[in-house]
Amino acid sequence: MRIKNQKDFASGLMFMGIGLVFAVGTLFYDVGSASHMGPGYFPLLLGVLLTALGVAIALQAVVLKTGAGEGIGSWAWRPLVYILGANFVFGILLTGSPGLGLPTIGMIVGIYVLTLIASLASSQFKIREVLILATVLAVGSYMIFIVLLKLQIPAWPYFITG
Repeated sequence: MRIKNQKDFASGLMFMGIGLVFAVGTLFYDVGSASHMGPGYFPLLLGVLLTALGVAIALQAVVLKTGAGEGIGSWAWRPLVYILGANFVFGILLTGSPGLGLPTIGMIVGIYVLTLIASLASSQFKIREVLILATVLAVGSYMIFIVLLKLQIPAWPYFITG
């Protein structure tokens, strides 16, 4: 077997791996049936679909030659670190960390910090565009999660709301 497109093959393997992890992870939940879905039904369905998509992409990479057939490039460490770090910081800011003595900062401030850190992953950082994006995301998230869905997410820092 000769792989004709290494990038697509690696992408297919990645999709299969993530899909299998999701599918296996749902086995600890009640899956239920199509008429009475349990908490594991939808994640299982997504895991199976993601795995099937990965299989299709990997098979296509073996059968069809697309593109120049380039190899897989080096890891993009800067975007990887900034994007993952931004999500980690957002989680800490959203809920706080009593063990570290960090108070709950809330969703609005968390979204601004998340957007600022994640934007550093790009070499084309423009503060004005980042602040506009952060504002749109914060207002949209507030409207969807707090106003429409009425989720009990801390929106503002604890020292402001009391």
